[in-house]
Amino acid sequence: MRVVFAGTPEVAVTALEAIAASGHELVAVITRPDAPAGRGRKLVASPVADHAGELGVEVLKPVKPSDPEFLARLREIAPDACAVVAYGGLLPQAALDIPRHGWINLHFSVLPAWRGAAPVQHSIISGDDVTGASTFRIVKALDAGPVYGVLTERIGPKDTAGDLLDRLAASGAKLLVDTLDGIEAGVLEAREQVADGVTLAPKITVEDAELDLTAPAQRVDRLVRGCNPAPGAWTTFRGERLKVLDVDLTDEQLKPGELVTTKSSVTVGTGSKALRLVTVQPQGKKPMAAADWARGVRITAEDRLGAHPSVEPPAAPSAESNPASSTEPNPASSAEPNPASGSE
Repeated sequence: MRVVFAGTPEVAVTALEAIAASGHELVAVITRPDAPAGRGRKLVASPVADHAGELGVEVLKPVKPSDPEFLARLREIAPDACAVVAYGGLLPQAALDIPRHGWINLHFSVLPAWRGAAPVQHSIISGDDVTGASTFRIVKALDAGPVYGVLTERIGPKDTAGDLLDRLAASGAKLLVDTLDGIEAGVLEAREQVADGVTLAPKITVEDAELDLTAPAQRVDRLVRGCNPAPGAWTTFRGERLKVLDVDLTDEQLKPGELVTTKSSVTVGTGSKALRLVTVQPQGKKPMAAADWARGVRITAEDRLGAHPSVEPPAAPSAESNPASSTEPNPASSAEPNPASGSE
């Protein structure tokens, strides 16, 4: 088949490589426009754009996928199918109608669970034991299209969102190619999603990532892992933000926010058992071992972490509009024109 690939972040590159190496003809790549990055805020191409350039494939970077020039060029290319992983742009119906087999999205959850931009993060934060990936045909509603294929992946006790997304990007890339193969052969039929079990996975904001140290240790641990690498779970220390990137559960008992240090460890109290801080990132600095941070700031008996807000981890709202993703990337990362996303 003639396939156009749509994706933007690094997590989408694995699927792009898999399609390029498959028996399908990769005829073009769609990605988001170059965006400012780094301290100099210079315009930088997306990871997918960079890789597509190496492959020698035409790259389209519409500001909006509804742009007439973009739609005209896509019609000229005449793809049989468009494969999507964490694209991040809203796809109008005029675009969805161009490929004869539609837009096929790789989403990093077992649909209908965790529709939206951050399915992997939400699955960890909510304490799921198993997650996975789904391929489905994009429709107007958010990640609600009929499903072609599904795979599952167990969530380990130390898995971060980054760890899990890396594994799903690899296994999901094969699932996406297998889906395209089945569609071309005429042996794969998409099935409508069941109405029960729909949950939403909106993007995790910095505010969502604030730690509540009065919560049970397991919930704090899940938020830390679900927000790693981005946006990074955080609390405050002496009035400044401190990211908490890795923790270990313990059987010790301390008051919420209370700190106990030794030469090689830092332990903080929660609403249940204490947690051992493994890696932290002070404001304006690079990640470091928690014990090194503690020696540098010289923690006293009066020091505490956090203001202990009684805030629940981000809840999953109920279904509405559809991103072409989902991610993120999320990512990659699927009632409005749908954003081709995938996961963050």
